[in-house]
Formats: sequence, structure tokens, C-alpha cells
Amino acid sequence: MITREDIGGVHIKYLYHCPRQLWLYLRGIRPEALSSTVQLGEAVHDTSYTRDSPVDLGAARIDFMDGKRWVHEVKSSARPSPADEAQGRHYCHRLHALGVEAEGAVLHYPATRRTLRHPYTDAAAQQAAADIDSVLAVAAAPISPDRLSRTRCRGCSFTDYCWTE
Repeated sequence: MITREDIGGVHIKYLYHCPRQLWLYLRGIRPEALSSTVQLGEAVHDTSYTRDSPVDLGAARIDFMDGKRWVHEVKSSARPSPADEAQGRHYCHRLHALGVEAEGAVLHYPATRRTLRHPYTDAAAQQAAADIDSVLAVAAAPISPDRLSRTRCRGCSFTDYCWTE
């Protein structure tokens, strides 16, 4: 069973994108390796901000941090999503638990040359803790959460697991 310390950015991202996707992922179903969308995201990550080194927190891996204690995440999507912000917030939460006073998250969108800053506030810390509780609740569920509407599943590598009858 997953513990609070095992929860990484991908868990938070899947929680916000689709709880069913998170539930399947937690049970070892990993079709994203075959997804062209995931491969594009990895290519964007590998070719953007190559001077900076990732920070490995065990279950979480931050793209890089700057000297002013801001977490930086490079996103392959063209537009921001609540999942992106939640992931950055989670990394700040993890750092604070380790005694590193992260100031917040900077999300980079190279496809649109857009950068967004999200300070790590008390409210953000409370939401990050609630997100961890939500991941643990999905993990403990004996059956998968309901699938989303088919239109929300476009491009998801888990589509075959949810929509094959």
C-alpha cells in the first residue's frame, strides 16, 4: 500500500486529471510508456532548460530549483492546468517537510513561451496536504472511481482501460 512519503508528482497530476487514472496507475497499469503524448512530453523536458539539474526527492523529482528557492517545472502542454499547479504545490510541500523553505513553483510552458509563478502560501500548504489525503483515499478504494466523460479522455493513454467494453 502507498504511504504519504511514496506520493510523487505523477500521483498528484493523475488525481487532478482523473481519479480513475490514478487508481489504475496505483495498481501497476502503466500504458503511458506507449503513448506518443508522453513521449513528446519527455522530449520537451529533455531539450528544455538543459543546463539545470533535476532534484530527486525519492518519490518526487523536481525539474530544477533556482538559488532563490523556487521550484521550476517544465510542461509540454500549451496551456496551464490545475494539475500543473497542484504538482508544483506538492513539490513545495515535500521540500518544506525536508526543511527546505521553498518559496513556490514556477511553471514553464516552452510551447507557448509562457511562465507562471505560484507562491507557496499557507493556503497552498493546506491544499497540498488535502491532495495527499485524496490520493490515499483513491488508493484505498476497493473499486475504481467512475470514468470521466469520453470527451475529457481525449489523448489519455489509459483510454483503452476505461472505454473498451
